[in-house]
Formats: sequence, C-alpha cells, structure tokens
Amino acid sequence: MDILAEALESMRTGRPTSVRTDGHAPWGLRLPPAAGAGFHVVLHGSCWLVPVDAPHLEPIPLSVGDVLFLRSGSRHVLADHPSTPGEVPGPERYTKAPPIGSVVLGDSGPRTTLLCGNYHLDMARPHPVVRQLPEVVHLRARHGRHAELNAAVQLLGAELENPRIGSEGIVPALIDSLLLYILRAWLEDQPAEAEGWSAALRDPAVAPALAAIHDTPSAPWTVESLAVRSGLSRAAFARRFTTLVGEPPMAYLTRWRMTLAAKLLRDSDVPLLTVAARTGYSTEFALARAFKREYGIAPGGYRRQARAA
Repeated sequence: MDILAEALESMRTGRPTSVRTDGHAPWGLRLPPAAGAGFHVVLHGSCWLVPVDAPHLEPIPLSVGDVLFLRSGSRHVLADHPSTPGEVPGPERYTKAPPIGSVVLGDSGPRTTLLCGNYHLDMARPHPVVRQLPEVVHLRARHGRHAELNAAVQLLGAELENPRIGSEGIVPALIDSLLLYILRAWLEDQPAEAEGWSAALRDPAVAPALAAIHDTPSAPWTVESLAVRSGLSRAAFARRFTTLVGEPPMAYLTRWRMTLAAKLLRDSDVPLLTVAARTGYSTEFALARAFKREYGIAPGGYRRQARAA
C-alpha cells in the first residue's frame, strides 16, 4: 500500500484548479487565502514570493524550474521584485484558453511565466504527513536532484507553451501527479536524523506497521500484533511509533479508520453497515459511536452535510 498516495487521496475534496500567469515587469499578483494547499511552478524567468500571513518569513527568490507548495493556502504575493505591490485581477482579465486559463499582468518588461494553482484538500483534518510540513515548501531546481519532479515541470512547461492535440488531458493529469512529486521530493530531502513522518516512512520498525494498517484497516489490530511486524517488543514498538508518527499506534489506527469512513460517507452511497465492516467495526452502532467521538456528528448527519455542501 502506498501510504503517501492514500493519505493524500483521503484528503481530496475536488480536483486541482490552476491558471497560467504571464507577468511582464513590473508586475505583482496578490493571492487571497484559499481552501486547501497552493502551489506555483516557475516555467520561465524569475520572481519573488512575499508571504503575507507569515511576516517572520523573508521574501523568497524563485528561478525557472522552482516549485512552491503552500500547505494551508495562506495569503501571499508573487512579483518581479519584493517591493512591487500585488494586484488581484478581476474575472475579466482571465482568458479561458485550453488547456487551462491564463492571465497577463504588468507592463512591457522581462516576462515570467508561472503555473499557479490550488489543491483542494480537507485542511480541517489533515493527515499528519501533510500537517507536519512547513507552511512553505520551496523545492529549487537543482541539477541531479528530483529528476522526476524536474521532468514533470518540463513537460508542463512544454504543454502550456505549445498546446497540441491531447494537451487538455495531459496537463490536468500532470498537475494532479505534481502533488505527489512535491511531497516525495520534500520527504526525501529530510536529513537521516530527522524525526516525524519523513523518518516513519523509512523506519524498519514503524514503516511495516503503517503499511499493515493502511493495507488492512479492518483487521483487528492490537499494539502486540503490530509490534510483531516491527520486530520489537510491545513497549519498544509503541514508544518508537509514538515518537515518529506523533501519536500512539491505536490512536493512529482509529484516526485512519475514521478518515476512511468519512471518505466513504462523502463519496459513496454504501450502507453504514458496509462502512463499518470496511473500517473494522462489527456493527453500524459501534461505528456511529466512534465516528461521533471523532467528528462530533453521527455518520448519517455527516453524509447529509457533505452532500449538501
């Protein structure tokens, strides 16, 4: 089971949205807060990211090939220079040209082209692998690093610069996969001594236990049965799991089961008894008790609210 892919899929509430932005110096683009996570890819030229909601962060210089991921979709400005004010273009400024829409900003100076977008993720209950990310992830285009991410960026740039037959299917698929490339690159960049999920996913004791939980969430897992897979004693396994993952094994198991239950309730019409069976509960009443403790609402009410939204 691919834990990273599954964790992200469990958070998705819609497909990504994106726009091509062409800025001619002097130019500035002000991005309001967005639900989910923001991302930017520099396809041509250079620019600056100026955080608005995080004044402790310095402006970040960006070069061609650089990728930015903003975990909580916070307000920020992209501009040719940190001192250039940002504008919020009105709807009439956007062109609905395939494969994605575009907007042109600025005057007649040097051009910068970006792919700007938003991943629609449920940030009210983010998976820990996302919650532990810094607010701004900046992945520089460095020779010999993150070959797959760099290749995806180059493909996106080529398709947006010269759209051809098939581009309307290729570009959304590349943008969708870009999220996994971004997070994988960040996790792989973490030092060997780092803790948290970057360590948990490669730890020889914790990773097999996480894989077991994700592969068969309905199994009657206990700390003892998970410890057997880790090759550690019950106490040693529980301590190591809690240190790296950030919560005890059974707490994470319950969290993941409830995350899956919520997704099934949002995205399908399966009966509550089926949801219970798939998430390790013997009856729909047992599921309802656990779900209400976690979400503060009964499963049926949650499903109705999700459908109304």
